[in-house]
Amino acid sequence: MQNVENSRYLYPAASHEDEQELFAMEMRALFGVEARNGYVIIDKNVDPSRSPFLRGRLDVILTAEDPAGIAEQVANAVQLDGQTFKVTFVSGGLAFDEQRAAEKEIGWRIHGQADMRYPDRLFGVAHVQGRYWFGEYVKSEPMWLKHNDKPQPYSTALGTRVARAVANIAVPDIRAGVRAIDPCCGIGTVLIEARSMGIDMIGYDLNPLALKGARINLAHFGMPDVVKRADMTLLEPGEDGPFDAAVLDLPYNLCSVLPDEERLAMLRSARRLADKVVIVTTEPIDEAISQAGLRITDRCTVRKGKFQRQVIACESDGGS
Repeated sequence: MQNVENSRYLYPAASHEDEQELFAMEMRALFGVEARNGYVIIDKNVDPSRSPFLRGRLDVILTAEDPAGIAEQVANAVQLDGQTFKVTFVSGGLAFDEQRAAEKEIGWRIHGQADMRYPDRLFGVAHVQGRYWFGEYVKSEPMWLKHNDKPQPYSTALGTRVARAVANIAVPDIRAGVRAIDPCCGIGTVLIEARSMGIDMIGYDLNPLALKGARINLAHFGMPDVVKRADMTLLEPGEDGPFDAAVLDLPYNLCSVLPDEERLAMLRSARRLADKVVIVTTEPIDEAISQAGLRITDRCTVRKGKFQRQVIACESDGGS
């Protein structure tokens, strides 16, 4: 249960039916709570553009039982200093006419010039949990959409939405000194999403053609060359490490299955490289995860038609 009284931020959210489990898992990683009814309310400031599921962030300054209650307080709470403004409805199951009425009732009480197209400041109003919430609103910028336009795509690579969520699950808190690795990075889909959010992640791959594609894609988005050629099973933590987290998207091929021994070697290598590992797999691998010395902490299934992948968050079991 979210503690509403001590919360300062309201995050409207939405997810496709096929990605609802991934959305829920990402929200648990980013906020430590379950997202319900299309929003999260919590006292934690996160850039909404990090998540492919967050539509924005409402920096709450007022709450009331109805729009009139917000309107009574808003003139004293908002000082524009000559800036223009706009009030927009951001979350809650109200009819369109009710949403517009709430915007107008509150907007009329703000001292300043409204600008519906290019306001200097954007304010949001939401109706959730039986109350109205008002504050400055920060829209999410869907960077992951821009990253779909890669010069070097690959048919079985993760979609950018999934890759972005996986990067967030692996590194929910971006702090100085936190480092991550994608030891089987392919064309760099996860790397691009991670680095666009400020996550210090580097990549390796054994396939020189994949690495060439990753370098082209990174350069296309103005990112540095952070990939090297290596067999991940031979990597040791001291090589460019240590790392706080690893993302392992296990190789997937329509025509062949990854041998059990090779997959186990990759999982064991990931455990050596980082205590936290997020695995993406198309096959059931719980037994192999345990054999590799990892413990599952969270998981979900991502579906695309009949095809599905599992996203599994793990930690080292503490053994040798």
